[in-house]
Amino acid sequence: MTLAACTMVLGTTSGAGKSWLTTALCRYYARQGLKVAPFKAQNMSNNARVVAAAQGRPKQGTPPSGGSAVHEVTSVGAFFGGGEIGSAQYFQALAARAVPEVRMNPLLLKPERDTHSQVVLLGEVNAELTGMDWRSRSARVWPVVAQALDDLRAEYDVVVIEGAGSPAEINLSSSDIVNMRVARHADARCLLVTDIDRGGAFAHLYGTWALLPPEDRALLHGFVLNKFRGDAALLAPGPQMLQDLTGVPTVATLPMWWQHGLPEEDGVFDDRSRATGTVTRTIAVVAYPRISNLDEFQPLKNVPGVRLVWARSPADLAGADWVILPGSKHTSGDLAWLRQQGLDAAITAHAARGGTVLGICGGLQMLGEALIDLHGIDGNAPGLGLLPLVTQFEVQKTVQHRHTRFAPEMTGPWAALAGVAVAGYEIHHGQTQQHAAMARGGDVARAVLPDGLAWQNAAGNVLGLYLHGLLEDPAALQALFGATVPTLDTVFDGLADYVGIHFQAHFLDGLIRL
Repeated sequence: MTLAACTMVLGTTSGAGKSWLTTALCRYYARQGLKVAPFKAQNMSNNARVVAAAQGRPKQGTPPSGGSAVHEVTSVGAFFGGGEIGSAQYFQALAARAVPEVRMNPLLLKPERDTHSQVVLLGEVNAELTGMDWRSRSARVWPVVAQALDDLRAEYDVVVIEGAGSPAEINLSSSDIVNMRVARHADARCLLVTDIDRGGAFAHLYGTWALLPPEDRALLHGFVLNKFRGDAALLAPGPQMLQDLTGVPTVATLPMWWQHGLPEEDGVFDDRSRATGTVTRTIAVVAYPRISNLDEFQPLKNVPGVRLVWARSPADLAGADWVILPGSKHTSGDLAWLRQQGLDAAITAHAARGGTVLGICGGLQMLGEALIDLHGIDGNAPGLGLLPLVTQFEVQKTVQHRHTRFAPEMTGPWAALAGVAVAGYEIHHGQTQQHAAMARGGDVARAVLPDGLAWQNAAGNVLGLYLHGLLEDPAALQALFGATVPTLDTVFDGLADYVGIHFQAHFLDGLIRL
């Protein structure tokens, strides 16, 4: 059986450009008529998307007799229901023109606190792995990671693999399951990318190469200088000197590109990436420490007249037309942070003045009266009291796609959504409902999506919903802003064109045919 050729994008640091370059390569190779899949063994991110889940996975708390809930998962070739993977791999799959699924990111770590992450294996939260230390966990999951990669290689022509952090983190090399161990397993032809805008690019590249053992150095086929500003001729003789030292050529110098249109994976949007022109609406997104699914705001950056700002203090809300409370991986913790910053009072005052407020998922939960946690999932806390709702956290996590339609009774600034059909996804532990005592007293939130997906306050200016992706939906964007934005397909093609222009001629084609 012929296995897919594998190319792998490694980075000298986090943020060097691995994710977007992997996405670009997925579309570059897909446009050649090849069947392409992305792969990242382990991603640490609170930005996740709903995809097809693995068949045959054991349910939480009921591992097969005598077996581990990890080791029993040995075949992941068929799918059912909903699972979650990192957003970066979701977009990479779309760029590859493949159906996103859990094998493309078999292990997802979702940070809840500085020293704790929820572990998602093959799309499903795994309590056993969540309780393990890092090195023990790596040993347990490697067979699942390797099997997922092997299965993809058996079904595709090319697998484009993304590393994590740096492959030269020598303190973690013994438990590595995402960088060079994956490269060796797949015999991947590796690129090493560095952010030259940070400075020290040649030292980063050489230092990374020098810390790798000889067998891993042999897998490096090219260095990539990313985010370059200025005259590329000034780089000489650096690339040649680096090649003389390492034997590895510099195969691309990629100019700085702020507005490529790909959603951010884990960073905040940069001021320099905003659209220019007259600002007609300022939207402030509250940037609490455990913010999640921030990538869903990317389309707003391309809406004419919209200015996006991150709000970390009450002053950041000054002049905002909309305030958005986004998703959170630790709702009670981020709610406590809001209060420490004084943002709770600022948001409440904004709403009292008739300002527009949107809460998404964790943000919806914060808008209610209370968070109730009987299972140690998130924590108990009083809410902001802008919607007469109460949220109770459940052990079972809701992970699913949704196609739905807003009620015709939408009012206030959200009236434009009345009757609009939208699509999105849910990822949450909490279940939210009307506050019973308040409802008996006549204070009732108006349900504006079915199945407890969304509520609006009586005044109509506050909307809370569990549906992620509203601001990515073309119908919703048209209704709210009268605007269309570039499609993701256009973005992916632009990325592929970009690498095609700036890499050495024929290098990328040869990389999968060595």
